[in-house]
Amino acid sequence: MPEPKVQPSDWLLNVNNLSVGYGGEAVVKNINFALSHGDIGCLLGPSGCGKSTILRALAGFLPISQGEISLQSQAISQPGRSVPPEKRKIGMVFQDYALFPHLSIADNVGFGLKSLSKRERQQKVTELLNLVHLQDLADNFPHELSGGQQQRVALARALAPEPTLILLDEPFSNLDTDLRRRLSLDVREILKTLGISAILVTHDQQEAFAMCDQVAVLRDGHIQQWDVPFNLYHEPANRFVASFVGQGGFIPGKVLGPDAIESELGVIHGNRAYNWKEGTLVDILIRPDDIVHDENSDLKPKVVEKTFAGTSTLYRFRCSEDTEFEALFRSHLDFNLGEQVPVRVEADHLIAFERTA
Repeated sequence: MPEPKVQPSDWLLNVNNLSVGYGGEAVVKNINFALSHGDIGCLLGPSGCGKSTILRALAGFLPISQGEISLQSQAISQPGRSVPPEKRKIGMVFQDYALFPHLSIADNVGFGLKSLSKRERQQKVTELLNLVHLQDLADNFPHELSGGQQQRVALARALAPEPTLILLDEPFSNLDTDLRRRLSLDVREILKTLGISAILVTHDQQEAFAMCDQVAVLRDGHIQQWDVPFNLYHEPANRFVASFVGQGGFIPGKVLGPDAIESELGVIHGNRAYNWKEGTLVDILIRPDDIVHDENSDLKPKVVEKTFAGTSTLYRFRCSEDTEFEALFRSHLDFNLGEQVPVRVEADHLIAFERTA
């Protein structure tokens, strides 16, 4: 049964035809996306693609030159008209935490709750510190905490005023890889528990996929695709998204029919049909998980590179000068450089793009 379509009334955040720039020059152009209540979205892309500019416009720190930003069906940014940041009910967590060094952890969290009575403020701070598992450090100061703990304090402080939306500006980039992974999952759980929507900015796709429900892949100020992580990986909208998201590379092929392409790896069939003419030259995307070891296969490419990663090993194989691809095997399948290994393609999702040069 198909999922019901999201109606405009279900959207918490709606960004329509947005353009933002500096000094009269647009940095992001014609940006369109919508975020449902309770969802976590992501702006993903390489440095300089415009993701932080969009986030600053959402926060109200930058005026927009075109389009509209609406929150809960109310316009908060239009050309020449903008709701001040402090009145948007939007919380923000910065890359550098931005904690007050002279205040205790409890006072940092309660900083934006001055309208509450002392008792109400203490109760709210205690609830939030329990939520982020820092209840035993309420009287400590920021310099006495680790980076991960400081980031939890920053999140609790942003959550304290009960915002409608939280903006996360590369919040884990100063942390080591393992801590980033754990903290991103913890933050997702906290936001989902509270039912608070968020927009994350990151250049780390693993972080984006682990934490977010919807992801926008950006390039040069434009959204290339706004979709769920599964579709970005298996159904990329264009060659850039295919290359940027996940591992993999392209091999040459020739169209035999709507869902069949001939290549040096054999005839590859997939789940999608293309309308190219027979004989059209294309490039086929091969992911490491599209290749399986098969002792009965006649296809035996040569190992030209291997990277051991504990539970698995990433191999690069070569069939010819034009055809190289990667495969990820369990680490007990240990092959040597130069060895010819029997493999076959098991690609449920056929991803190809017409060759342009």
